[in-house]
Amino acid sequence: MNALHIKKGSTKHSAYNLRPQFSDKQETHTLAVIVDNEPGVLARVIGLFAGRGYNIESLTVAEVDHTGKLSRITIVTRGTPQVIEQIKAQLGRIIPVHEVHDLTVEGPSVERELALLKVAADGDKRVESLRLADIFRANVVDSTLSSFVFEITGTPEKIDAFADLMRPLGLVEMARTGVAALARGSA
Repeated sequence: MNALHIKKGSTKHSAYNLRPQFSDKQETHTLAVIVDNEPGVLARVIGLFAGRGYNIESLTVAEVDHTGKLSRITIVTRGTPQVIEQIKAQLGRIIPVHEVHDLTVEGPSVERELALLKVAADGDKRVESLRLADIFRANVVDSTLSSFVFEITGTPEKIDAFADLMRPLGLVEMARTGVAALARGSA
């Protein structure tokens, strides 16, 4: 506030438009980065995020072209639109990076994640966990007299919902792969 107690940019009748043009709304974006499959590339990409204080919510990496020795890094990150643009620009400047795609803004995409959940339950909780697994189309990949290991594939939100329902039934441990994503359509 200034000496007149008028909030900066609070009126559209001021001589100068002092309202910021930047959005401070946090958005989640999925970035697909095609890089050379060589030692140290992942460390450089991650170093870019760590050095600037950006958070990575999900990270998956795999070789996608054996002959061309290319890997695909799928990163889910969160930030303001300006921060996301800055991340994309800085990723594009790293030498072994070939392409950077923001799947969130480039059009419709398909995102999936795999999770394994261990649930230790007996009696009615055991039956209820099997019923919920059936509803969520989760597979039982291991079973003992006291526990199950479920495999579930879907959107991160689906996996979160399944885990939330399994917690009171005896969720002991969970492992998640991170998001794998592709743009829809022929392009």
